Amino acid sequence: MENDGSAAALCIAVGSFSDPDDLPGLAHFLEHMVFMGSVKYPSENGFDAFLKKHGGSDNASTDCERTIFQFDVQRKHFKEALDRWAQFFICPLMIKDAIEREVEAVDSEYQLAKPSDSHRKEMLFGSLAKPNHPMSKFCWGNAQTLKTEPKNKKINVYERLREFWKRHYSAHYMTLAVQSKEKLDTLEQWVREIFSEVPNNGLPKPDFSDLLDPFDTPVFNKLYRVVPVRKVHALTITWALPPQEKHYRVKPLHYIAWLIGHEGAGSILSLLRKKCWAVALFGGNSETGFDQNSTYSIFSISITLTDEGFHNFYQVAHLVFQYLRMLQTLGPQQRYRTLTSPVLYPNSLFISTDPIEYVEDVCENMQLFPKEDFLTGDQLMFEFKPEVISAALNLLIPDKANLLLLSPEHEGKCPLKEKWFGTQYSVEDVEPEWQQRWTGALDPHLQLRLPEENQFIATDFSLKTADCPDTDYPVRISSSDRGCLWYKKDNKFKIPKAYVRFHLISPEIQKSSKNLVLFDLFVNILVHNVAEPAYEADVAQLEYKLVAGEYGLVIKVKGFNHKLPLLFNLIVDHLADFSTAPDVFAMFAEQLKKTYFNILIKPEKLGKDVRLLVLEHARWSMIQKYQAVVDGLSVDELMEFVNSFKRELFAEGLVQGNFTSMESVQFLQYVTDKLQFQKLSVEVPVLFRVVELPQKHHLCKVKSLNKGDANSEVTVYYQSGPKNLREHTLMELLVMHMEEPCFDFLRTKETLGYHVYPTCRNTSGVLGFSVTVETQATKFNTELVELKIEEFLQSFGEKMSSLSDEAFRSQVTALVKLKGCEDTHLGEEVDRNWTEVLTQQYIFNRLSREIDALKLMTKAELVSWFMVHRGETSRKLSVHVVGFGPEENDPPAAEGEDGGGSSASLYGEVSRLTFLSPSQTLTTATAIMDIRAFTSALNLYPYHKILK
Repeated sequence: MENDGSAAALCIAVGSFSDPDDLPGLAHFLEHMVFMGSVKYPSENGFDAFLKKHGGSDNASTDCERTIFQFDVQRKHFKEALDRWAQFFICPLMIKDAIEREVEAVDSEYQLAKPSDSHRKEMLFGSLAKPNHPMSKFCWGNAQTLKTEPKNKKINVYERLREFWKRHYSAHYMTLAVQSKEKLDTLEQWVREIFSEVPNNGLPKPDFSDLLDPFDTPVFNKLYRVVPVRKVHALTITWALPPQEKHYRVKPLHYIAWLIGHEGAGSILSLLRKKCWAVALFGGNSETGFDQNSTYSIFSISITLTDEGFHNFYQVAHLVFQYLRMLQTLGPQQRYRTLTSPVLYPNSLFISTDPIEYVEDVCENMQLFPKEDFLTGDQLMFEFKPEVISAALNLLIPDKANLLLLSPEHEGKCPLKEKWFGTQYSVEDVEPEWQQRWTGALDPHLQLRLPEENQFIATDFSLKTADCPDTDYPVRISSSDRGCLWYKKDNKFKIPKAYVRFHLISPEIQKSSKNLVLFDLFVNILVHNVAEPAYEADVAQLEYKLVAGEYGLVIKVKGFNHKLPLLFNLIVDHLADFSTAPDVFAMFAEQLKKTYFNILIKPEKLGKDVRLLVLEHARWSMIQKYQAVVDGLSVDELMEFVNSFKRELFAEGLVQGNFTSMESVQFLQYVTDKLQFQKLSVEVPVLFRVVELPQKHHLCKVKSLNKGDANSEVTVYYQSGPKNLREHTLMELLVMHMEEPCFDFLRTKETLGYHVYPTCRNTSGVLGFSVTVETQATKFNTELVELKIEEFLQSFGEKMSSLSDEAFRSQVTALVKLKGCEDTHLGEEVDRNWTEVLTQQYIFNRLSREIDALKLMTKAELVSWFMVHRGETSRKLSVHVVGFGPEENDPPAAEGEDGGGSSASLYGEVSRLTFLSPSQTLTTATAIMDIRAFTSALNLYPYHKILK
C-alpha cells in the first residue's frame, strides 16, 4: 500500500460578518456558487465529477471572518485538479440559472439546521449583541433572504453576488496550502503557474477589530429560559471576553477549560454527579468563528442536567462560581501545578493527519499566525505566562455571565421567539437572593479541589522487540470455549502506543426489548461508575470507550502502552463489582428515555429504525425500547439482568501495537479470571437473520415524530441478497459511479434537498444499495421525491449502458487507489481488523482481495448487475419519513384515531406495509405489529456473515 493522496486548501479572509445588511447569507451563498463551473471548465458539476473519477472529495465552509475551500485527489491527477479548482477563484461562471437553483440548496441546508439546538442557541446568543455588530446577522441565508425579499425589493442578487466576489475574493486576502509527494520546487512552480491569475483588487480586507465588547449590553447578563427541540435539560454559562487570539502562544483559555472540565475527584462534575444533578460538563472555547474572532472570545460552561439538576439549576451555577472563585484566590503555583498534564505528549508527535484536514488547518493558521508558527500555532503551548491566564480567569465572574437554561418544561412559558430559527424563549433577571450570594464572599465548597497527581502518566516509551511475531495480519494466540484473542505487532508506525478491544458476547441482550433497555442502562451506569477513577487516564492520553453492542459489551482502550493495562483492569474491576444506587438508577433511566426520544425525532434515525425493523428478523425497534422505559424499570430488574449477563459470556479480543504476545494474553486472562463466567450454553450469532423481500415494490411511510419539523427523508432500497466479496466490491464500484450523477440530477438540477446520496448497504451480510434524499415537506411531497429518484435511476441506467471503456477503467483505478491507500495512523488498521473480529468474519486481507477482484471486473458485469437489480424482479423497499407541511400545526393522530390512511401507490403494484401515525408519546405498537405481521410471512435468508 502507498499513500497516494494529495490535497489543497484555500482560506479567504472574508465571511458572514461581511454580509450586506439587505442580503443576509450572501457570503455563504457565494461559497456555494463559485463551485458551479468556471469560464475555463464550464460544466456545473465538472469539478466534482473529476474528483469522483479520481478518488477525491471536496468541501467548503463559511465562518464569521473566513471562508475555506478544500479538496483531495489521487496524486497523479493533482495538478489538473489544482487547475480546475483555481478557476473558481479566477473566473467562476455563476450563471443566473444556477443561482436560482442553488438558493434552494442553501435553503435546504438552513432547514436541516433548524432542528439543531446548538445552532438555535448560537442564533439566539448572536441576537444579544449590540445592534451594529455583525454577530447579530443571519449568517445562514435562506430562500426568504436570498430570493423572496430581494425580488420584492427589486434587488438583483446576480449582480450583487458578482460584486461581492470582485470585492472580497482577492488574492491578497487568500492563503493557500498544498500537500503532495512532489518536490517542494515542483509544487511551488505549479502554484505560481496556476494561481498567478487570481485577481488582486488591492483593497483593504474587512476589519472588525474596532467593534469590541459586542455583548456589553443590559440584555446579556440575564437568565434566558429556552424551549429545546430535544428532550434535554441543560445550563450554559457564558462570558464574552476580549479577543484572545493574540495570546495564541499562551492559550490561557485552554488552561482554564482543562480545570473546569476536569472530571476527577474534587471537580465540579464529580460533585454534581454525586448529587445526581448532572451527567456531563464541557467548558472552553471551540475556536470557531462564533466562539473566537477579532471582536471577542467566548468562554462557556455547558452542563447537561438531570430532572433534579434542572430544578436546582441555581445551586448548579453556584457550584460553578464557587469553583471559579477558588481558582481566582489561589496563587499561580498552586493553581497550575497540575497543568503540565494536558500538554505532556502533543498528539502531532505520534499521529499523521489526513492530508485534507492538515491543509485546511494550515491555510487557516496562515491567516492567524506568523510564518514560523503556521504548522503548530493552533496546537502547542509555546509560553507559560501565569499573568495572562489570571487576567482571563479573573474576568469569569457572576456579574458578567449569561445564563441559558434549556428545558422542555419551558413549553408554553416562553412568549418570545427568535426571528430566524423560531426558538421560543423568555428573559428575566437572576433572582436577587442568588445575585446577592454571588456578589458576596462566595466561600469555596469543601469538596471542591484541584486535581491530584496522575498515576496514569506513562514514563516508559521503549519499543517491544522480544516475543513479538512479525505478521502481516492478526493471528489467534489464545483460544478456549470461554474466549479467544487476536494479536498483531505494530511493525509499521513503531510508536509506544497500543489498542486493546474486547467483545463480551451474551445471549441475554436480544431476548426482549426490556433486556435491550436494561443493557443500555447497565452500560451507561458502568460508564458513570468508571468516569471519575478513569478520568486521570484520559488526561494522560489513555482513551477508553464502552459500547452497548447488538450482542455484547464492547470495551476499547488505547494510548501509551506503559499504563494501559491499569486502565483496562480498572474497567473490568468495575464491571465485575457492578452496583448502583437507586437515585443514580433513576437518573439514568430518565436520561435514557430522553436519549431514545431525541434519536427518534430525527428523520434519518427514524427512517433507519423502520427500514431495519422491516429487514432484520427479530430486531427490536427503538420505539419499543422507548416504550419499555416509559412502562417502568426497577433496580432489582437491572441487577438481575446484569447477573444473568455476566453468568454466560464469550470474550473475543484484539490487541495491536506495542505489546508482546505474552503481555497481550494477560488481557484475556484478566477478563476470564475476574468475571468468572461460564461458557455459552448456546451459540450466539453476532448478526440478525434478514428478510428476503418479495420481487415487487414495498412502501412504508411514517410521519415525523418532531412536531413542526418540515424535514422529510426518502430512502429507496434495492435488496440483492447474501452475496460474496466480489459482488460487494462490484456494488461499491456501482455506487462510486453513481455519486456525482446522483448529486447533479437530484440536488443541482431538481433541487430536491441539500443531502442526496447513494449508499452501499450490508445489512447483516445481505447486500443492497439505496438512494436517499433529505428534503422538506414545505417544498416537495415524498411521492414526488421518489418519482424523481426513479427518474434518476432510469437515466443512470441509460448512462451506464453507454459507459465508455475508458470511464469504466478510470473508476476502477480510482477505487483500487482508495483501497490501496496507506494508513495514516495505527488506528485505521485497527478499526479495519476489529470489524472483522466483531462480525466474526476474520478476512483480515479483505482490502487486497477486493483489489484483486476489482482488477478482474468487466464493464459488462457492472452494467448487467445494475440492470438486473433494477428490473421487474427487483426486491425494492421504499421508506418515507414525512415532515410537517406549512399548515400542519397539530400533533399527528394517535392510534385508533383517523389519520392512519393508506400509503399512496406510486406506480404499478405496491405492497402497503403501514402508514405510521404515532402520537406524541411515540406509542406506535399497532404499526410495529403491522410490520411484524408483514415480515413474518416472508422467507428469511440463512445467517450470512462470511463474505468470502
